[in-house]
Amino acid sequence: MATPRDAEIRKDVQTYYGKVLKKSTDLQTNVCVTAARPVPQHIREALQNVHEEVSLRYYGCGLVIPECLENCWILDLGSGSGRDCYALSQLVGEKGHVTGIDMTEGQVEVANKYIEYHMEKYGFQAPNVTFIHGYIEKLEESGIKNESYDIVISNCVINLVPDKQQVLQEVYRVLKNGGELYFSDVYASLELPEEIRTHKVLWGDCRFVSATYRLFKLPKTGPSKKCQVIYNGGITGHEKELIFDANFTFKKDEAVEVDEETAAILKNSRFAQDFLIGPDEEKLPTCGGCTALEVKDVITDPFELAGRSDSAESRSSLAVGGCCSTKKCS
Repeated sequence: MATPRDAEIRKDVQTYYGKVLKKSTDLQTNVCVTAARPVPQHIREALQNVHEEVSLRYYGCGLVIPECLENCWILDLGSGSGRDCYALSQLVGEKGHVTGIDMTEGQVEVANKYIEYHMEKYGFQAPNVTFIHGYIEKLEESGIKNESYDIVISNCVINLVPDKQQVLQEVYRVLKNGGELYFSDVYASLELPEEIRTHKVLWGDCRFVSATYRLFKLPKTGPSKKCQVIYNGGITGHEKELIFDANFTFKKDEAVEVDEETAAILKNSRFAQDFLIGPDEEKLPTCGGCTALEVKDVITDPFELAGRSDSAESRSSLAVGGCCSTKKCS
């Protein structure tokens, strides 16, 4: 049940994002400003097709456009003015669908204003995007059904919700088996004191970092084994290599040894069709005589990743796999 403090936080967030901010340059901190990084051409073009007013009201902290999107059903938590939704609606195609949900009515109004504009620009016969005014921790109240989405995304929003555990439980409920939560957000290096957490603009005097995590809802089967995998190069925009996360980059036709959790993800998700997967002891056929790579230590801590990024151009995406139960996602 929501506490008076939770209600106050919601009101402050709605005021800040609905009335104080009119464009991204109005942000009162730089924590939620997306850092420049290479973007695949097809994603860059999709973002350029988004209406200017929608893009000006974008307040995200990362790029939440994962790979392998054709025909997918995607839910955007805290969709704001709809920038990510409109880019994704083009990438999933007419057979896919994107739903955005946001608690700030003014942002939802801006998003709805440009549905016809984008569908006409994309050449779609019928809209494949919907915007809902609602709360991301109460998806059921907004009519979002169990196991109805392939992917759930969120861009710098979950940190604003008092009950984050409830958000993750709802995400688990609405994802299909094999589905993915792909989200960017801001993390603090220490537990924030009450007097700082109640600050309306900046909830902390500690170190902050933004990172992108990908979590998968996998079937509750027995333990997986290490595997060798070969990427076939079939994903649009990633024909030569797939940078899956900070831990694994898969080059076309090269064998890579992966840990148990990554193997389970590749076997049970939408990526299964793009990989040849075999037991670790089996030598898979490769082009050019490539051999399996040694498994590396898996990075899951956002501050460790940021430290590596300071000294090298490390990837800013982290994969956390295994059976993504409610406990695992907390």
